[in-house]
Amino acid sequence: MYMEKFSLQGQVGVVTGGGQGLGRVYCHAFAEAGADVVIAELNPDTGEQVAEQVRAMGRRALAVTTDVRNKSSVDAMAAVALKEFGQIDFLMNNAGLARMYDAVDIPEDEWKDIFDVNLNGMLFCCQAVGRHMIERRRGSIVNISSVSGLVANRYRPHISYNVSKAGVKHLTTMLACEWAPHNIRVNGIAPGYIATEHAKDFLADPQYGGQFIPWIPMQRPGQPEELGPLAIFLASDASSYLTGTTIVADGGYTCW
Repeated sequence: MYMEKFSLQGQVGVVTGGGQGLGRVYCHAFAEAGADVVIAELNPDTGEQVAEQVRAMGRRALAVTTDVRNKSSVDAMAAVALKEFGQIDFLMNNAGLARMYDAVDIPEDEWKDIFDVNLNGMLFCCQAVGRHMIERRRGSIVNISSVSGLVANRYRPHISYNVSKAGVKHLTTMLACEWAPHNIRVNGIAPGYIATEHAKDFLADPQYGGQFIPWIPMQRPGQPEELGPLAIFLASDASSYLTGTTIVADGGYTCW
């Protein structure tokens, strides 16, 4: 009775930024749990590569070229997904962007671009999929925030990223409250330092990432695959009484 709650069999999920990094991990995790997956990805080549990997796992998959900064692109993605599969049961808002600038120097266009991807694009995706979920009176949305939205990163000029991820956390709370009467749950994940392909060199450099390891009680970065089970939990009925919650997965980094 309990383990079946984690199953996504017969469900369809959308993963934004699903063609690379943690997005690819989430797509694989959802497919393993039984879901068919829509990969909403800006890069059509990597999007299709992940779609082929999901199909090889025995699930249906569709890669849709999507620019989350563009509301029309997001709406078109949702329409294509619904035409192909007829339903969307859960949404994983994973697409994100990070760049480092000192606050006094960050160019206006860079500030806006970070917010367009990390926060505005997330709202557009929630709106596009949320309309369908409201009609069906069911659904689960998982928004990827960051520990950087909870605390200031030491010695890293990431003001645009941090502030946008703080916005993601509150967007999650607001949508959870507004859409709870429609039986739609909205939760978040705030990862800490994760050893993705993109971050491996940074984490291995003793002058940069190496400084952060002693600040993590578990004394190591997280592995991408460690977030997959958490994504399944929040997308599935195993978390049926959770909404408005952002789960921190950081090895204890924010405890100190």
